[in-house]
Amino acid sequence: QMQLVESGGGSVEAGGALTLSCVTSGFAFEDYAIAWFRQVPGGEREGVSCISTNGLVPYYRPSVKGRFTISRDNVNKRVYLKMDKIRPEDTAIYYCAAQRRVLLGCSFTPGGNDYQYWGQGIQVTVSS
Repeated sequence: QMQLVESGGGSVEAGGALTLSCVTSGFAFEDYAIAWFRQVPGGEREGVSCISTNGLVPYYRPSVKGRFTISRDNVNKRVYLKMDKIRPEDTAIYYCAAQRRVLLGCSFTPGGNDYQYWGQGIQVTVSS
């Protein structure tokens, strides 16, 4: 019932750009912070970016700051991750996830275990 569906992944050359989309349904989208996580084979799932319920407070891990931009559309219940100047190190499976919040802001813990709803993940592959 609670669904998050990613799209927009694929293969891109280093230095290029991709935009990931996450379409949600079945829950009160406006009450949830949304985050993008990523995972490489054998690695821990790590937070990439998150955004507050009202879309005014984004957060980025340092390695993507200045290259990635997160945004949300509370009318259409969608989240985006615009990835510019993409690097081979960005290669991973990317997931969108939702966390119910009362206070404004967003954050993530290692593994994202405090996020309630998850998408299926989508592959991003960056070639050199």
